[in-house]
Amino acid sequence: MQTWRLIPLLEASGAFQMALDAWLLTQHGQGKHPPTLRFYTWNPAAISLGYHQLRWPEHWQSLSWQGHPVDLVRRPTGGRAVLHYGDLTYTVVTSGLKGSRMQVYQTICEFLLEGWRSLGVDLHYGQAGRGYIKNPNCFGTATSADLVMKDGAKLIGSAQAYQKNAVLQHGSIQLGPDPDLFMQVFGVEHPSVNLPLQQTGKALIGIVMNALVEAAGRCFAANFQIQPLSRTEWHRISCYRNSLKFQISPLVAHEG
Repeated sequence: MQTWRLIPLLEASGAFQMALDAWLLTQHGQGKHPPTLRFYTWNPAAISLGYHQLRWPEHWQSLSWQGHPVDLVRRPTGGRAVLHYGDLTYTVVTSGLKGSRMQVYQTICEFLLEGWRSLGVDLHYGQAGRGYIKNPNCFGTATSADLVMKDGAKLIGSAQAYQKNAVLQHGSIQLGPDPDLFMQVFGVEHPSVNLPLQQTGKALIGIVMNALVEAAGRCFAANFQIQPLSRTEWHRISCYRNSLKFQISPLVAHEG
């Protein structure tokens, strides 16, 4: 059984969260850091763009929510734009997985499928074709790399990045999206996600995290060591964030 690091739930800005994920991938790819699982939330609300996403509506640069600007950040992974508010994001950083990229997706997604199944939610992969790339909203379509509920509602959208033999996969789990903010960002209604769980907010996050950590331990044959970020790591990741510019400048906005 392999020892993994489990970083406790972390709430931070989108730029810091993306820098942390990219830093974990780099460190693991260089053999300096163990495989890692973590969960996090975004504060303030943010829109994350895929690494190769070159166009987006210009009004995204001036959005605000509850008195705070909505951050616009870039992910180190591919895919389309994701609104982060009321969601829970997971990250897996590991290496040595065999097969194609889609097979690696499915290997990692096993803990998501099993964890949600333990909560009474059966998920399956989406079926959207390549046409999804024309939609700037990640949750507007569900590809074979996404997990949807029986009624077709997309619950989890995931994306990957590779470095050497290491892979970063992270994804947004739609626990409590705000329909008004979603409408403001994408101009369409959010597809309703009806979970058979009575808990909300932090209680729901705790239940989901516990189920997913237990499933990950089985699926990855992992022994988790809980280890928060150290002060040194906070400093290094902050410097890494500033050097890579995960925050999008208004000067580089493009109309989608």
